[in-house]
Amino acid sequence: MAIKRYIADADTTISNAYKENLSDLATGANMGASDSMEVFSIWGQRSSSIDGPSIEASRALVKFPVDSISSDRTAGNIPASGSVSFYLKLTNAEHPNTLPSDYTLSVLPVSESWTEGYGLDMETYMDSGSASWLNATTGTLWGGGLAAAQGGAYHTSSAALLATDSAMNTKNIRTMYTSLVGDDGTKNIEVDISELVEQWIDSTKANYGVGVMMSGAYEDGTLSASFYTKKYFTRTSEYFYKRPRIEARWDDSKRDDRANFYAATNSNHLLLADQANTLYLYNSVRGQLKTFEGFHASNTLDVKLYSAIGDAETPVVSAIGYPTADAGIYTASITYTSATPVSYLYDVWTTGSVSLHTGSAISVKTFSAMGENPNPNHVTSMVGFRSTYSIKETARFRLFIRKQNWSPTIYTKATETLDSVIVDSAYYKIFRVSDNFEVIPYGTGSDNQTRLSYDQSGSYFDLNMSLFEPDFAYGMNFSYYLNGKYVEQPEVFKFRVEE
Repeated sequence: MAIKRYIADADTTISNAYKENLSDLATGANMGASDSMEVFSIWGQRSSSIDGPSIEASRALVKFPVDSISSDRTAGNIPASGSVSFYLKLTNAEHPNTLPSDYTLSVLPVSESWTEGYGLDMETYMDSGSASWLNATTGTLWGGGLAAAQGGAYHTSSAALLATDSAMNTKNIRTMYTSLVGDDGTKNIEVDISELVEQWIDSTKANYGVGVMMSGAYEDGTLSASFYTKKYFTRTSEYFYKRPRIEARWDDSKRDDRANFYAATNSNHLLLADQANTLYLYNSVRGQLKTFEGFHASNTLDVKLYSAIGDAETPVVSAIGYPTADAGIYTASITYTSATPVSYLYDVWTTGSVSLHTGSAISVKTFSAMGENPNPNHVTSMVGFRSTYSIKETARFRLFIRKQNWSPTIYTKATETLDSVIVDSAYYKIFRVSDNFEVIPYGTGSDNQTRLSYDQSGSYFDLNMSLFEPDFAYGMNFSYYLNGKYVEQPEVFKFRVEE
């Protein structure tokens, strides 16, 4: 599983907008129990010869359970810092009023504690108490009562702050998080806030959540224009997948080339990355992956590949094996360059003088040019696929892939077991069947969060079913990166998630 979601545990809207009488301001209003948050800027609703045109604003505050993120990291459920990205995701809430467009939103860390409150009224602003434009909590003003802190107290950006200045990083962030909204006013917010989440986790910045507001000139009246009104669903929304969340994404794919091993016969004409093969070793003890005990000082393994097994044999190629972030799983990168490569290799893993594993024969392939432009087509099926899964399980889905139009002879059918085709880059997506809502889109970007693993038995991936709202049917699609383009496969695999 390379995706984990953390739903907000507090959110509210704060505003200094005029009430219906266009006289009183809603600076004490609380909207912590509403099903939506509101962000806007209204210019010139009132005007005076002294103050000029009025400017009103509304901001959203959202806080997340960072303790849960920290606990998951400690438990090994999410990777260490630098190996995972965290995205703030807010979903547009549809409404009948005018939507603003062509503006920029700021996402800033809140620098003081605040309370959500129980207010519901977002029209006449009759509810009060807890967080509001003036107060962080009931009876406690933002910033100790400083006028500049009205509307919330936030950390500000500092381009001069260095990455090594974590100890002093209590009032600033190195990056000003923004979200640009173009012509489509219904756009959701999706911002990479990895730096901020890591600061929350390591306590260099206290977790008081983030504030979402119109940026600079879009809020302060400089443009002499209104941007009214943008709404987002809150944590109390009935829509399971539209609640505000932080989404952790990382690439957990293990690309084991044991059944996809190549010798580089023309190494001068291949990129180094294309020459390398990755092998994995899994130390399973009574059904549990466990770390080898008694490593030598370097905490590494010696990996040697032989053309035959025997005491007098000389290894064809050697490499160093390293433990992965997953207990009991080790990996080694191996480049085998030979003008006349052998047909089979046998991998032997040792630590010091202790032999840990001797693998079965690895079939060695060679790269070759073609006289035609390839356009491969595949047929995909699922091994052990079920129609129902529980939200309490992490299921492993394993694919069987073969070339389309493969037509074996009777002899082949009777004497051979067909191996699954290895697709080097394969991705999955999940959608809700009832309305085609994408629950997990293809993760083909820099995070590769939905890339499939593969081993000698074919492609597979693990999926934590707690990501899904129960009692719904879901569909699964696959996309393969072939010949320089992503090709979505025609097969759809449907399943239901239950309590």
